[in-house]
Amino acid sequence: MNKKVLKTLEFDKIINQLCNCCTTESGLELCKKIKPLYDLPLIKEMQQQTGDALSRILRFGKLDLSGTHDLTESCKRLEIGGTLNATELLRVCSTLDVAKRAKNYDRNERDGEIADSLCGFFDELAPLTNVSQEIRRCIISESEIADDASVTLRSIRKSMRSTNEKIKNQLNSIITQQGAKLQDNVITMRNGRYCLPVRSENKGQVPGMVHDQSSSGSTFFIEPMAVVKLNNELTELELKEQEEIQVILSNLSNMVAEHTDELRTNCKTLTRLDMIFAKGELAHRHNGTAPVFNTNGHINIKKGRHPLLDPKTAVPIDIHLGDDFDLLIVTGPNTGGKTVSLKTVGLFTLMGQAGLHIPAKDGSHLGLFEEVYADIGDEQSIEQNLSTFSSHMTNIVSIGEKADEHSLILFDELCAGTDPTEGAALAISILWDLMHRGAKIMATTHYAELKVFALTAPRVENACCEFDVDTLSPTYRLLIGIPGKSNAFAISSKLGLPTYIIDDAKKRLDSESESFEDILSNLEKKRAELENSHLAAKKYEEELKALKEQLSTKQEDLAAKRENLIRNASQEAQQILREAKELADKTIRDFQKYANDAPSLKEMEEQRAHLRKQMEDAQKKGSLKPSAPVPTDGKPLKLHIGDSVRVHSLNLNGVVHTLPDAKGNLFVQMGILRSSVNIRDISLNEDDNKKGKTSAMKGSGIRTSGLNKAAVVSPELNIIGKKVDEAIAELDKYLDNAYLAHLDSVRIVHGKGTGALRSAVIDYLKRQSYVKSFRGGVFGEGDAGVTIVEFK
Repeated sequence: MNKKVLKTLEFDKIINQLCNCCTTESGLELCKKIKPLYDLPLIKEMQQQTGDALSRILRFGKLDLSGTHDLTESCKRLEIGGTLNATELLRVCSTLDVAKRAKNYDRNERDGEIADSLCGFFDELAPLTNVSQEIRRCIISESEIADDASVTLRSIRKSMRSTNEKIKNQLNSIITQQGAKLQDNVITMRNGRYCLPVRSENKGQVPGMVHDQSSSGSTFFIEPMAVVKLNNELTELELKEQEEIQVILSNLSNMVAEHTDELRTNCKTLTRLDMIFAKGELAHRHNGTAPVFNTNGHINIKKGRHPLLDPKTAVPIDIHLGDDFDLLIVTGPNTGGKTVSLKTVGLFTLMGQAGLHIPAKDGSHLGLFEEVYADIGDEQSIEQNLSTFSSHMTNIVSIGEKADEHSLILFDELCAGTDPTEGAALAISILWDLMHRGAKIMATTHYAELKVFALTAPRVENACCEFDVDTLSPTYRLLIGIPGKSNAFAISSKLGLPTYIIDDAKKRLDSESESFEDILSNLEKKRAELENSHLAAKKYEEELKALKEQLSTKQEDLAAKRENLIRNASQEAQQILREAKELADKTIRDFQKYANDAPSLKEMEEQRAHLRKQMEDAQKKGSLKPSAPVPTDGKPLKLHIGDSVRVHSLNLNGVVHTLPDAKGNLFVQMGILRSSVNIRDISLNEDDNKKGKTSAMKGSGIRTSGLNKAAVVSPELNIIGKKVDEAIAELDKYLDNAYLAHLDSVRIVHGKGTGALRSAVIDYLKRQSYVKSFRGGVFGEGDAGVTIVEFK
């Protein structure tokens, strides 16, 4: 891929974002070398690795590789028999610790028994735990070796501590005896030997070796003769200590030298993992997805957002090219987003072929291109004495010499900066030539001739960046199939150009140009009307689908409840029959006994009373319980359709559905249950009726309570495309209704987009006390574009 297009399309800025996601120096250097490739199997492999890294980041967090060091030079020195110092050995240990940490991170994935494309990298890592533990045992820091590194070192340091103690005791004794002769009653070090600061006039009264003198000459630093021998012993011990430290470092180096191959593999693998996880982290920040690649040059970007724009304000665009047409001509006003659309297509292509996810919706397609060419921006060159037109034409000539069927070409304001008539004719010829070579082309222009060319030529399509004439501002939406107006008059008027000048300019337009612009205006108006109608129809269709699903769910629930009631009633009936049979058998036996023996009247009476009680109990089990007494003030009820009432036999609140008939029977709606009851079994809910909690059920003339309204709440809320404030307000009302309807869980569809709406929904759910839990959707449920909420 040519270097010029990488800079023109700002691919280098994407690489800078990628480098900011790295945690190691070696990984950062590897990321700087990333370039778009033309090897489809390798591109798919890199995309799979990026996707798997993103999946792991979302589940377990980012892989921490900090502490990894480049051990290339250390391994070379070990292989020729060299010895590493303490710092180098600690770097080896740190790298091995990172390898161990990475292995533990991988176990989280393996615990789920899911293998991905990154498992092979983790399998290559060798933590060499024994080596790292030995280094940690022997080396405390870069400047300190542990006493227990060897028996000899521990013995030497023990002797050094003892000698130090003897020297200090001896010097303290001298200070006590001859303190008046000293400058200060302190012990100092000079040239690695213990000394005392003696006044110059008392120099001869303290026998010993002079090691130093103060700058003023008033103090001499003397090593008393009494500690010379001890200082000599201490110096010898220090030399032995350094020798033993070298032996320890040599032994550790020899141990590490046996694993140089594993160390090189660790460094290479950790660097590669750092680069892959940096790609995954960048995809996470961009809310990116893996594009689907093809070799026929087909581009279909769904809800794409330029990665260098603020995701909170960037307007997603849909672009397709290479299927029904090979040349897309984009028109519209300045500052309307034409150049951004152009750069988005080119940059997405570069990112995708470099193994990076693109900030677009799932299922976006990209073609595989060997070269991407772009002529964008001001190419004027003062040094080469080239005008804007000449400089652009030089670039276009260069593109024309190399372009073929494996090329994607992007032109911004093609052939601008010269005579409009000649420029338009030249632009059409250039585009026609490149298109017949098989290249896929996207060009922006203000020339009306190119709009007509796109309407008449085969395999060429118009597109425009939408402009809201009412507010005189661009919407930054790309509309394919519709040519756009420049809206120069409207924009100029908004910026303050006098009306009489604009009116005069309109008169100077030839009738043919004016007629064409009027056609474009009418097309744009009708397109907006059709789009609004389509959105409304789609909304109604979604609501109907949700109601249908809800009705189906309720029918299944009612069928299950009916089956359960029938089963329970059958079991109770069988129990009553068994008890009746046992009662009949016992009665027959008693009758036979009384027929054969002389009956006792008292016993027969007791038996008869007991039998009557058993029959009454059996009758109670087989019949409904009597209605509870209805409290009344003796006045007849005056009912109206929609009144809130209490059904006492069922212990439920409901709403009057019909007025009582001649026998006092009427229908009452209780939630999803509509039942016939008698007027004597109900009483008015005065409080509810006063507060006006009932409301008319539109279309049926039925009034229903808040409970009824909640009973038909959809199990899904779609807030895609709404602003955060509007969506949260709708979500708040919806969750209240769903909770009142006793739904176990609901599905919030917010889409992926920039991720702002999803974050706002999650923040809101965290603050709701009646929400038991929530989670993101899994595959088949909508993935990250859906949140599943469960109620307490």
